[in-house]
Amino acid sequence: MQVRCERRDGDHWKEVGGGATDADGRIKTVLGSAPLSVGIFRLTFNTGTWRAARGTKGFFPSVSIEFEVTDASRHHHVPLLLSPFGYSTYRGS
Repeated sequence: MQVRCERRDGDHWKEVGGGATDADGRIKTVLGSAPLSVGIFRLTFNTGTWRAARGTKGFFPSVSIEFEVTDASRHHHVPLLLSPFGYSTYRGS
């Protein structure tokens, strides 16, 4: 699944990374080689294209998750659990 990572810059969003999930559904380096910084981020998951490629349908064509990084030295894991008509997320370990 394609994922875009953006960082809030004032009233706007600036793309800072992204990529495609691997066979385990993870992106290990969503920011590439850039270090994580304190701020507000948004991950946008392209769920519609991902489902279409598998011949399935769902209610949400994309899912965006906003979260705040207050300590850039900590690991941040932001899982998306997806079903055809819903999703959930949480701060993982």
